[in-house]
Amino acid sequence: MPENFEIANMWVFFLIPLPLIIYFLLPPVRQKSSALITPNLAKAAEYTGEKPRTSALVKRKNAVLWLGLILIWIFIIGALSSPRLVAKPEMKVKTSRNFLIAADISFSMAEKDWLVNNKRSTRWEGVKSVMHEFIKKREGDRMGLILFGSNAYIQAPFTPDLETVDVMLEEADVGMAGQMTNIGKAIVKGISMFENDTIKTKVMLVLTDGVDGGSEILPLDAANLAKKDSVQIYTIGIGDPSSGNSDLDERTLEEIADMTGGQYFRANDENRLNEIYEELDRLEPIEYEEEEFKPVTLLYHYPLGLALALSIFILSILNLNGLVRKLKTKSHD
Repeated sequence: MPENFEIANMWVFFLIPLPLIIYFLLPPVRQKSSALITPNLAKAAEYTGEKPRTSALVKRKNAVLWLGLILIWIFIIGALSSPRLVAKPEMKVKTSRNFLIAADISFSMAEKDWLVNNKRSTRWEGVKSVMHEFIKKREGDRMGLILFGSNAYIQAPFTPDLETVDVMLEEADVGMAGQMTNIGKAIVKGISMFENDTIKTKVMLVLTDGVDGGSEILPLDAANLAKKDSVQIYTIGIGDPSSGNSDLDERTLEEIADMTGGQYFRANDENRLNEIYEELDRLEPIEYEEEEFKPVTLLYHYPLGLALALSIFILSILNLNGLVRKLKTKSHD
């Protein structure tokens, strides 16, 4: 990804002449030193006609030292300006909806009447092969997964981590929730999941290939509860009711969808199921709040490191010069 160089705090460069301003405005530092006592100073002044006057010792300026200090100050200003590399702005997805999949894994889903990659496979394997792609495309939704048969079980709670939902789907197999089909229990379990979450937009997708065999909670009663809770249900019937090996109850699935403001689809094969998921994407487009996110790489430590390294170098030179002077003084003594 291409990155652009930017300076965050341009105004700090106006501080570059600050040391010069201080140098010229503030009075020079006066240091007292021992005076040299000269005998007969008054007679010498009278003889030469000169008058004694006060004076100051002006130390010779070290050009290398001054240059080093200037560079250190510029490097510090460079660090304060916060140089950075800024990549192209990205749009950060923010969750806006709960999308729940309730999948039937009763024994009838083991019927081998589907083709997956030109190979005869079970209905459940066909559903999984297409559902993997559907889950990956729902970025922006918090997804959950319920598996149901005789009972309904939460396989994955609502999460923005779609990879986790995908893995949990892959690990599921026919018969894990019992051999019967209880659509009512699956819908009620889904409603309970929505009640425990704060996001208001609630969408449920129910996939089944059979007729409800439960007696505790009827599918339409469960759908009425979902309607009161503003849960929108889309239903997908797996299989062909005209064939001899399907007991799909399309009428109930249509009524559930109509009652909750959803829509019913029938999937005869993998290709049709894929078309249904594409249609679902149009009916329930990804709606998310966009947050602009700029990947930023800070570079202030580079000029700051140069300033520190130069300071250490100058201090080392000054200490070395001081040591040389002391050694020369001792040798003269």
